[in-house]
Amino acid sequence: MSRVPHIDGVITADEIVETGHHIASLQLPTGMIPWFPEGHCDPWNHVETAMALDIAGLHTNAERAYEWLVDIQLPNGSWWNYYLPDGSVEEAKLDTNVCAYIATGVWHHWLCTWDRGFVDHLWPTVERSLDWVLSMRKPNGTVLWARNADDAPWDYALLTGSSSIAHALRCGVQLADLINEPRPDWAAAADLMASVVAHQPDAFEPKERWAMDWYYPVLAGCLTGPAAKARLAEGWGVFAMEGMGIRCVSDEPWVTASETAEASIAHAVIGDLSTATDLLAWTRPHRRADGAYLTGIVYPSLETFPPNETSAYTGAAVILAADAITGASAASNVFVPRQSD
Repeated sequence: MSRVPHIDGVITADEIVETGHHIASLQLPTGMIPWFPEGHCDPWNHVETAMALDIAGLHTNAERAYEWLVDIQLPNGSWWNYYLPDGSVEEAKLDTNVCAYIATGVWHHWLCTWDRGFVDHLWPTVERSLDWVLSMRKPNGTVLWARNADDAPWDYALLTGSSSIAHALRCGVQLADLINEPRPDWAAAADLMASVVAHQPDAFEPKERWAMDWYYPVLAGCLTGPAAKARLAEGWGVFAMEGMGIRCVSDEPWVTASETAEASIAHAVIGDLSTATDLLAWTRPHRRADGAYLTGIVYPSLETFPPNETSAYTGAAVILAADAITGASAASNVFVPRQSD
């Protein structure tokens, strides 16, 4: 069994479990996990919350979350962008990054549970999703952001999205190898995409204002070594508010706990566990008594934004960051590869 993460003075194992139970309390009978009560759900953040449930030891809830994705997957392998609690579609857009992330989640679940039967069960869903994502590739190896409900594709790719897709493809490759159905085409696609992320920034729609474009190429393993360290160092003064967290966007003093936790993971990836731990500690003001996390705080007014909103995916990001720093579970290797003993 995996240990639950614990970091002295930052977050305890009991607090991780409490946050996991808060996320589980939001789960609907269908398995869907909305952002907050009566809120919507997108498949990317839904997978992130499932991963956090596994780290908190709530494997049955995590499996119910994945089963919901199996149940609602479209015939072409995709999912709509946003669903409402009654099962209706709020936004009929097909987002490639959103649809790819299930591969990351299922590989993560395997490393938490070693349940080969569940992997076999989810494999057709994963395979259809990644094949659909790669049907949206451009000649340069990037993947278009989205397709409209009328099947019209958008005409540009995103840096963060492509980084996350490359990471998901690599998780998919490991799942394929596990079940002896190798997908070298996925491996090649991931390598090319990561190379474009690392060396051709002009291939993507400019989104430099957003913190995710700063740290996600590192978090996803597309930038490594000195290039990864340099990228995080270069953006620190733009996005980090010392002692408070990471700005969601560079021109507003709006600190979001999810971006702060994800930046923590990125620093863990490069081996800077000191900064990673500091960043995770800076999410403490977002924590509520029930284990939920406020989405964002504006400084210096301390206004919450969106007003009083707590979100399942924010708590999930904190849990995943704690695991990335500590290596408490084997699934931490999804983000921070470590040598096995």
